[in-house]
Order: sequence, then C-alpha cells, then structure tokens
Amino acid sequence: MNATQTAPQPSVLARQSFIEMSARERARSLLDPEGQRELLGPFDGMQSPWLPRQGIVPQSDDGVVVLRGRLDAREAVIAALEGRFQGGSIGEVCGAKICAALELALRDCEAGRPVLPVLLLETGGVRLQEANLGLAVIAEIQSAVVALRRHVPVVAVIAGMVGCFGGMSLVAGLCSHIVITRQARLGMNGPEVIEQEAGVEELDAADRRLVWSLIGGEQRVATGLADALVEDDAAQVREQVRGFALQAPAAARSTRVAAWRARIDALAAREDLGPGELRAAWKAPRQAQGDKA
Repeated sequence: MNATQTAPQPSVLARQSFIEMSARERARSLLDPEGQRELLGPFDGMQSPWLPRQGIVPQSDDGVVVLRGRLDAREAVIAALEGRFQGGSIGEVCGAKICAALELALRDCEAGRPVLPVLLLETGGVRLQEANLGLAVIAEIQSAVVALRRHVPVVAVIAGMVGCFGGMSLVAGLCSHIVITRQARLGMNGPEVIEQEAGVEELDAADRRLVWSLIGGEQRVATGLADALVEDDAAQVREQVRGFALQAPAAARSTRVAAWRARIDALAAREDLGPGELRAAWKAPRQAQGDKA
C-alpha cells in the first residue's frame, strides 16, 4: 500500500446518528458516562399548566432535558430540547428550566468553579399557547447566555430537521460557538412563516433544495453564521463540542456589530442574490476587514 494513502473513512452505517436520538440520549452522549444526573426530570412532574387547558397533553419534563455531569472531566451542564414535543417550542416551564440551569452555572463560574454550558437547540421558537410567558423566559435565557460567555464558552448544537427558529435563533446567535449539521436549519423565521406572510413569490417553502441552500447548515457555516459543520455522527458532534467548550472565552459574534453592518450595507443595493452569490459577496467585506467570523 502507498504510505501516503489516506485511511478509509468510517462507513455511514458505522456511525451513531445524532439526529435520530431523543433529547435525553443526545445529552447523555455528549457527557462523560460517569456521574451524570438529570435536574428536574420527568418524575419531578414539572409540566406546563397551560397546555391541558387548551386540550393538549403535556409532557412530564415539558420537552427539555437538563443534565449535569462532566465533559472531558470538566463540570458541564447540557440543556436539550425535544423537537418531537410541540416542535421543541419554548413555554414557561421548559424555558425556566433552561434559564435556571444557566444561572446556576453562572453562579458557579462567578465563585471560581467553571461549568461548561451546552445548548442542544431543536426548536421552532416560542410556544404559541404560552406566547407571553415563553417570550419572557427566552429573554431571560438570552441574558444568562451573555453573562455566562464572559466566563466560559457557551456552545450551541443545531442538529435535526426541526432546526432553530424564532427567539431561540437569537439565543443561538448569542452563543460563543454554533455546531450545526447539513440537515439542520437556522433562521429567525421559518420558511413556512415567510411564505405565509410574504407569499410564495418570496419563498416557496416546499422547495427543500432552495430552503436548505439559504438557511441550511452548510450555508450558515459558509457565511460565518455558524462555526462548525459536522456529519450526523454522535462521536463527531461530541468531539466538536468538546473542542469548542475547552477553549478560552473569546469575543462572541454578536459583539461585532460594526462588521455585520458593513457586510449588510455592502449587499443592500444588490438584487436577486442567490445562495452561491451570497457566499462570495458575504466573504468580500470579511476579507477586507480581516474578520474571521
């Protein structure tokens, strides 16, 4: 065999799909096996009091799993949204669980005991049945992320087909690092909402190729709105999360307001900008300013 030949890549069948896992399985796969403990799990009965009033069966953990443990032998906390319950939407209880977990991590960080926070975001945004309460708690989550990232990197993972939209897309944007798969999507408004509000001429939500070329994982990494593109492989996701979480805190992308404005201004006069043209045009101001975002 030629000594310079690269080693064969693992078969797709040999991978453990991260997307197909439940929220609890995802969280467990990222932490070291020993010492994992779930906070406010299903047997604690922390479920939404509002859903039954509207004829919706609640879930005993309200669709979020909070797990404490260790990541590469360092204290960590993971909040994982379950996309299969109400589309991963954020209501009063599940949002409060995430916020409390982050605020506890912040308290430990401020006391000199760093805790690495990881958010597994599989969400359409605020839960419409609890809109005001959900929006309020999303704002609290955003504040907790901003406070935490001064002490430790806050890592978000967007993996599955639900994607990350609405107010939780802003949470992702505030994180220190975003890990995303090709199958995932990231945007403020989902394609169905854009079509409903602006018409099919603006965006055909049924055109999956177009949708993913605009807001899919590959495009988001290419335009600097996410940091790492990974395959649907639990081991690869864990390794990338580990790599980001163990870094020293750095300036988050949301602090570079002038750079983002310059990019938008450079594109404002252009019309009918396709996904490929957007990538090239978006990189031009980045390169001119030496911006690595």
